[in-house]
Amino acid sequence: MKQRLSRDTYLRIQDGVRARMEAGGFDGLLVDDHHHVAYLTGFFHFPNERPAAVWLTATECLMLVPALEADHAEKQNTAADFVVYPEFPGIEDAFLILLGLVKPTGRIAYSPATPAGRVEKFKTYAPNATWVMSEILEEARLLKSAEEIVLHREAARISDAMVEAGLKLIRDAIASGAPLPTEAELASHVTRFGVSTMHAEHEDVVVGQMLAGGLVYTGKNAAFPHGLPSSERVKPGETFILSLGCAVGGRFAESERTFVMGQPSDEQRRYFEVATRAQQTGVDALIAGRACSEANRICIDVIKDAGMGQFLRHRMGHGIGIWLHEPPWIADGDDSPLQPGMIVSCEPGLYIPGHGGYRISDTVLITDSGPERLTKRPRTLDECIVS
Repeated sequence: MKQRLSRDTYLRIQDGVRARMEAGGFDGLLVDDHHHVAYLTGFFHFPNERPAAVWLTATECLMLVPALEADHAEKQNTAADFVVYPEFPGIEDAFLILLGLVKPTGRIAYSPATPAGRVEKFKTYAPNATWVMSEILEEARLLKSAEEIVLHREAARISDAMVEAGLKLIRDAIASGAPLPTEAELASHVTRFGVSTMHAEHEDVVVGQMLAGGLVYTGKNAAFPHGLPSSERVKPGETFILSLGCAVGGRFAESERTFVMGQPSDEQRRYFEVATRAQQTGVDALIAGRACSEANRICIDVIKDAGMGQFLRHRMGHGIGIWLHEPPWIADGDDSPLQPGMIVSCEPGLYIPGHGGYRISDTVLITDSGPERLTKRPRTLDECIVS
């Protein structure tokens, strides 16, 4: 399949943002976050001290780009006209070059992601404009187009396959009598698998901030939700978590499963059953029109009602899009309604100090007819035992 979205798709995305700008009374938009730049134009790059930014009005879309990235942007068929600056910091500031060219007036939106010091530059370089912080682009990114959903589906398929690749590495070690792999070896193996799968099966692979990867926790380490892979080996009698994901065309998915090495103990069964039930309840709660905070409450209450609230460490889930963690937040404090076209995770977890962790995550599409799991790898205890 072809990963890169067409130029026409990006032009439609820009027109959608223009409609939001008109509704909000904005004459222009200036964003410099690299995810925003990629979302609006299809230009993916590794951000550094050299800024890239997009200037959008009703009639034009300009991308500020450093000279060393201009050929790269051209090769990606970026959907914008370029304003190229020589170097950073340069004799003349990059944003002075852009704003001196477009001479903005009226109400101009900028993102909350823009650094405060840079906003001060905007105000200094374009004093005739009224600069207004707005989440107009963050709101646009909440709803995925049909073309984006195709990419998310493929990312979900590969994420599931990465989980299976991790299991195969363990099973091959068992069959050969070799030492069981370490967390770091598993993480490295599944990352290579995800990246090589894309390059083998896809045209025009979009390389952004991350192609494939994830976290691997085993035994007591799994009680730390964001612990980094270590030299600890998978061990019989313990649980381990494969928390994996990838991006296809710059659109993410995640697939996460908890496994038991050998026959589970009664204690492990009890924790696993509650984690599984909470996750299923959470997915079922992802109904269009329901507040994100309410879906979170319905899910997390399963764990609290089981008397395991002390083992909670985080919310039910988060939005997934052109980055792995983005709005909406399926959590207390986000009362925004779920809408068809949103893609979110459902990943409640139990973290028991000195014992381990239990977390299952699926990538879920919100639709008019209910939630749809894009990741499909089996998740029940019997399907997650490694003999």
